[in-house]
Amino acid sequence: MTSASVPRKRSFRALVQIGTSLDGFIARLDGDIDWLTERGAQAGDTGYEAFMAGIDTLAMGRKTYEKVLTFGFWPFEGKRVAVLSTRLTTDDPNVTVHRSLDELLAGLDAAGAENVYVDGGQLVQTFLREGLLDQLTITTVPVLLGSGIPLFGPLDHDIDLTLRETRTLGAGFVQTTYTLG
Repeated sequence: MTSASVPRKRSFRALVQIGTSLDGFIARLDGDIDWLTERGAQAGDTGYEAFMAGIDTLAMGRKTYEKVLTFGFWPFEGKRVAVLSTRLTTDDPNVTVHRSLDELLAGLDAAGAENVYVDGGQLVQTFLREGLLDQLTITTVPVLLGSGIPLFGPLDHDIDLTLRETRTLGAGFVQTTYTLG
């Protein structure tokens, strides 16, 4: 067991709810998610609204934050948003930028975060490697992209998951929830 697999002490739960293609990609190489957004309504109720109702804080990477800005509206009204980036500058009052993982974790604790939605491929991978995720919900879209940005990356140790629920949604979507640790 490596030191990275020993969970760090923190006051919040870290949760992921994310869509992937059947071959494990969260976006095309250029960051496009049209394959997900165009099919998403066919899935029916994915539980996203209920999930978000229990979230007080979002933690995301810079690329995910920049993608959200292209939506034309701010989807996280009333939620704290923390972005991990070494180079992002913003005067957005909705966002706090942290320069390191340690700074992000300290900021989440200091803000009193309880349920943190971790979003963005690189940040999800970092939280996995560091033993920081509590729950992982993956909605698999019945499409093969062939290439793209993967949800998972290299690991230096196995990460044990416990299956909590699998749901079949509309149009062949499958949603699986795991707890970690």
